Amino acid sequence: MTDKTPIVRDPKPSVNMLQQPPAAQSGASFAPLRETDAFGAPPEPVRPATMPSASPAAGSATDDLERGLARLDPLTVRPRTSSRVLCVVFGLLLIAAAFGAWWLGVRTETGQSYDELVITGFADNLPGWLTFLLEPFLISDHYLGLPVALNPTIIASLLIGLSGLVVMIARKRWWLIGQSAVFAALCYAATYLKDVLPRPYLINTATPHANSAPSGHAILAATAAMILLVAVPRTWRAVCALFAAFFSVVIGMSVIAGGWHRPTDVAMSLLIVGGLALVALAFTRTSGMDDPGRRVSSVSVQIVGTVMITGGLLACAYAAYVIWQIAPGLAVSAAWSAAGAYLSVIVGVNGVAALVFGLALALRHLTAAPLTKLGLVGAPPAPPRR
Repeated sequence: MTDKTPIVRDPKPSVNMLQQPPAAQSGASFAPLRETDAFGAPPEPVRPATMPSASPAAGSATDDLERGLARLDPLTVRPRTSSRVLCVVFGLLLIAAAFGAWWLGVRTETGQSYDELVITGFADNLPGWLTFLLEPFLISDHYLGLPVALNPTIIASLLIGLSGLVVMIARKRWWLIGQSAVFAALCYAATYLKDVLPRPYLINTATPHANSAPSGHAILAATAAMILLVAVPRTWRAVCALFAAFFSVVIGMSVIAGGWHRPTDVAMSLLIVGGLALVALAFTRTSGMDDPGRRVSSVSVQIVGTVMITGGLLACAYAAYVIWQIAPGLAVSAAWSAAGAYLSVIVGVNGVAALVFGLALALRHLTAAPLTKLGLVGAPPAPPRR
């Protein structure tokens, strides 16, 4: 928390001040003549009372903020109730969408046909620039005898997550560290759904019939990127949201191209991480928020968040439209439906990532920097100069 100047109330005006002429009340530099000055020297100018200035050793003002300003305005130590409700509602909607995607991809013949068509031919039909982008993350423990700990996806994700932790420690966001730890634990627990969720045998497939949803690699990458997004200060949130979406897309498409996971697994993973992140943000408290002196509106958050959410919804709608168009061909594994399936994966994964991190960007800013009831966008207002 940054240094705060305690609130000091103006002293009550004295009787002499109330009896002063308008010029004196408005801050004039001369006081009325006293009895001893009536025929003597001109009266000395009255020095107006001023507020005490903040001392350099105001680091202990955190307690003053908690006890003083917090009592006057609870929004200095916790977000608005409406922001908390939005986090819970949108978080549950994303989690519901995750299981909806799993149901369509696993419990229907069309969904299983779609996943099978993509996972068996996606890598061979990627454009060259996309293959080049995904290539570093296609090297895993399945190649060159690398152990799991040296998997490039795991290494990159851990570095990103540790970067977020370092930022939180440097900013002294202790409550946010606890939030992130619980959030990461829930995301890790979600990877075990792979061993719990069923996958009925509906069609003959060349890939194993065992359930593979959700993707552990996609969950790890999205979790690390989300921790970095909620850790950085206001000025970096928009940039980190774009980076988080990009990194999650790269890892998501790399596990599909490598034949490790189906498209449904990746979509489900991103939606689960986004849902759990928003629910965790609903429990934001003092040290998980921006300092009151730095709670200002952010143009970058507004623009980037709006573009990501709108673009994500449109991309998801377009991917769903393409799948609906090729659905008749999926039932018979028609070759003409393959191109549409590959296109829908690229557009759909990008759309889901943009939607998830766009919502996280917007709601992180709402929970971290609420405008207060007292109208204090920044620090407590300074007294007017006379």
